[in-house]
Parts: sequence; structure tokens; C-alpha cells
Amino acid sequence: MTAAAPLHVALIEDDPPLRDATTQALSLEGAEVVAFPDARAALGWLTPEYVGVVVSDVRMPGIDGIAFFARLREVDPDLPVILTTGHGDIAMAVDAMKNGAADFLTKPYSSTDLIRAVRAASTRRALALENRRLREEAGRTATSAVLGDSPAAQRLRSVIEGVAPSEIDVVLSGPAGTGKSHAARLIHELSLRRGRPFVTVDAGILAHKDAELLLFGRDPAAGAGGAGLSRTGLVERANGGTLFLDEIAAADALLTARLQSLVETRQVLPIGADRARRLNIRIIIARLTDDPADVGGGLRDPVWHRLGAVQIAFAPLADRRADVPEIFRLFVVRHARDLGLTAPAIEEAQWRHVQSHDWPGNLHELSGYARAFVLGLADIEAPPTRIAGQRPLQQVVADFERTVLEDALRQCRGDITQLQDMLQTPRKTIYDKLAKYDLKPARYR
Repeated sequence: MTAAAPLHVALIEDDPPLRDATTQALSLEGAEVVAFPDARAALGWLTPEYVGVVVSDVRMPGIDGIAFFARLREVDPDLPVILTTGHGDIAMAVDAMKNGAADFLTKPYSSTDLIRAVRAASTRRALALENRRLREEAGRTATSAVLGDSPAAQRLRSVIEGVAPSEIDVVLSGPAGTGKSHAARLIHELSLRRGRPFVTVDAGILAHKDAELLLFGRDPAAGAGGAGLSRTGLVERANGGTLFLDEIAAADALLTARLQSLVETRQVLPIGADRARRLNIRIIIARLTDDPADVGGGLRDPVWHRLGAVQIAFAPLADRRADVPEIFRLFVVRHARDLGLTAPAIEEAQWRHVQSHDWPGNLHELSGYARAFVLGLADIEAPPTRIAGQRPLQQVVADFERTVLEDALRQCRGDITQLQDMLQTPRKTIYDKLAKYDLKPARYR
């Protein structure tokens, strides 16, 4: 049997004999105890990363236990605090518990009661820290999947993080290459189904001559040969997990009708079966649209009208120009790492091309250009699909200026003096430009 995790206790007690006795009792139970004579000393030591439990007296000079508890709530509202009180302080302790204190013990308390309270609070602390770790991991995953730092990218990350833990179906709508498939996988990985199957049904499968067999399978009793012809379809393989329907427009009328039935009933009828099988699946659909704001079209058709899903629109890179430089930098670093090469410096010519090109292929095209750039094969003389002059010149210049500032901030790690020397620009002008583009040097240090 796995040994129980050690207990960690921060003990705050101003009475030296009682502090020593309590420390000894906790240590005999295997607890790692750090004792403090007053709350002020403990406040300078406790952090949100502390893995243990706080045990504090209520009556103390300077900062009393109730004020100390309030201060700890500011440090970390999930930090469990057990208050030890005299009979006259019970009402205060009860109020503190209503505000989130883990427990209170009335003096004189037994070692058994103290250990019981500490163990219970330690279990809650471990769970709170694990949940926090999972949230932070989810945030990092979403950040790496939804590239960019513009308000649009931040909103998209927020929506995905909010939708993923639910069981609701999702429709992802937008042009090709905007990250819909990646987002579908991310939603699955951030959900409670992450340990279950994630099955993709793409346009190639839907247009296949045996699409019905591939999707819905064949019952063992169907046709000559019996079990030898049986096959589990892709839909049934997703049972318990997520079914991702990518580019549903490729399905013919008959297949579309069967998929509609699946969406509405969550049941699958394999070829030759006499009874439908109920499935536990979450459905994510990706729709290819020219206009990501158009969440109608096929979804207003009776086929998908009853899906009742959350709809998430993905914008083309042409509408997310503020994100393009950051995404390009990330792609360059990734491709250089994957190819075992050193990421080359991005010169003015490349930045002009990155800013002026319209990237009709969206992330796929930008990633391909970044890979070619790392390999020294990028063609920066090729004319963009649409000339950037279709945007106001002032906006083109502003985008380029922001990119130059961001690149310089990274190179000098946010040092204003180095930035001034690098750009050969007066300090006041530097600060004015940073304020204009909301660039904070501290983020680059």
C-alpha cells in the first residue's frame, strides 16, 4: 500500500510551552512543522505555493488570529487555516469558518482532535493545489493551441476553456487553416473525456464509396461469412469520448440523414443490425465557411438545426493582423527546433512581407513560409495576394512599427537604455511609442 503523503503544518502560537508541545505532537505523527511565535513572522514566510495547513492561535499580540486569517485569504484563499481558541473566542472562530476557515479547536484540545483536523485540511489542500495545477496546465495548453495575443485570440482561448469542461456539443466555423481541427482536439483534451477516444471523421471518409460502412460498421450477423465481415464503425469507436465531424458538407444526402439521426438520438445502427445501439458521445463539428461570422448556412438547415451546440467562429489571419508577427515568431522557433537548426534573425524584409501579405491560406500558409524561412528558402519577393495598400497606410506603418518595437524589446530583454541605443531614438519618444502600442517592458524581462 502506498504510504500517506507527509503532513506539512505552519504553527503560529505565542505561548512557548504550548508551541513546543504542539510541535512535538504533530512531529510524532510524521508532520513537518514550521513554528512561528507571531503572525507577522508567518506572513513573511507563507506563499500561495505552500503545500500544507496553517494552525493559528486567535489571541496573539500584534496581529491576532482573525486578522491573520483575513491576511492569509489575500495571500491564497485556498490556504486552509485551523484556528485554536479559548472559550470566549468561539463566536469569532465560527464567523471565521463561515468566511472560509478550515476548522477551529477549543483549548485545551487533544492531540487526536488536532491531527484529525490537520489531516482533513491537508486533503483539501492537496485537492485545491491539484485543481490549480490542472487549470494552469489547461491555460498553457490553450495558449499554445490558440496563437496570438490580440483581444480576439484571448476571447477565443477564454471561450474554449469555458466550453471544454461541459458536455455540450460544439460547432467550429471558419475558413480553412484557421485552427478548427486543433481546437477540436484541445476541447477534448480539456474535458472530462480526455482519457477516452477522440475520433475524427473528415471529408475523405465522408466522400468514400464505403462511407456508410466506415462510419456505422457492420453487424456480425450481416451477410454471408458471418463474423468474418463484422466491423466496428468509427462512430461506435468514439463511444465514451468525442466524435469530431470535420467538413460535414462532403456527406451525400443519405449519409447526412443518418448523421442527423445520430446527432438527435445518439444511437447507431450498424449495417445488418436489427437494433440500434445507444452511444455516449460528445459531438464537435467543423464547418468550412468563407465568412466565419456566418454561423447560419448549413446549421439553419433542418439537418443540424437541432444540434443545440455552442458555435465558435474562427477568423482568418487577414482579420487578425495584430497576431501575425507573434504567430510567425512562434512558427520560426518551432520549425527551427524540429529541424535541429538555429532560428535565424528576422530581418526587415521578412517583417515587411509578413505584415503586407494577406495569408489566404491562414495558419497553414504562414507556417509553411516560416519553415521555408528557417531553411533559407523563403521567397520574400513574391507579391502578396492582396496588396496591403487596401488598408490605410497609417495602419500599415503602425503595424510595422509595433513589430519592430516588440522585436527590439525581446532582444534587449525590456531594458529601456539598450532599447534607446538599439533604435537610436530619444527616450521620451520610446516611452510615447510603448504607451501608444500598450507595450510593457516588464513583460520582456
